[in-house]
Amino acid sequence: MRSRSQNQRRKRIVQTAAALALRGGVEAMQMRAVAERAGVALGTLYRYFPSKMDLVVAVVTEELDLVETSISRRPPTAETAAGRAVDVLMRATRGLMREPELADALVRSLIMAEAKTELGVRITDLLWRVATRGPEPPDGAEQSEDPQAPDRDDPAYIRVASLASVWIFELLELLKGDRDLDEVQRRLEVAAEPLLAHC
Repeated sequence: MRSRSQNQRRKRIVQTAAALALRGGVEAMQMRAVAERAGVALGTLYRYFPSKMDLVVAVVTEELDLVETSISRRPPTAETAAGRAVDVLMRATRGLMREPELADALVRSLIMAEAKTELGVRITDLLWRVATRGPEPPDGAEQSEDPQAPDRDDPAYIRVASLASVWIFELLELLKGDRDLDEVQRRLEVAAEPLLAHC
């Protein structure tokens, strides 16, 4: 388990890498430059992140954290599981497309497994939570919360995972310039309806 100072150092490294990426893309996230700007030795950086792709995944994970925070503050209000899931995926898409090179790195990390990552599971779990919770309760009413982890062998969960896979493909097409945001949303809506009809 990391100490508080180790967590702070890791956070500083990730924030430094993100700042470099925002200025110059993933190419600007050179390990030596990140170490220098974060005020850590290069060897220390490699202890936290054995490869550049590990560091990229950490930066993309921060973006996913922001999406999850946004969803907890402003949950999707659609009546259907499909509508709520598409809302989440489009928020994630817009967030990632603010820095297309990071979005590209996310797709590569998920498709080619260039780094050990739980991003695919996190995205699917997030969709599962949003899809299965039902519409928002009226103001003042309590939201029921199921603290149990999802059953990843449940056919309904597998269908949610399939929607996450469709999203990764659509994100790839968006990055290639073969789709725009409106087309991505429409295609996700078409895919989500039958997949999540029984969530």
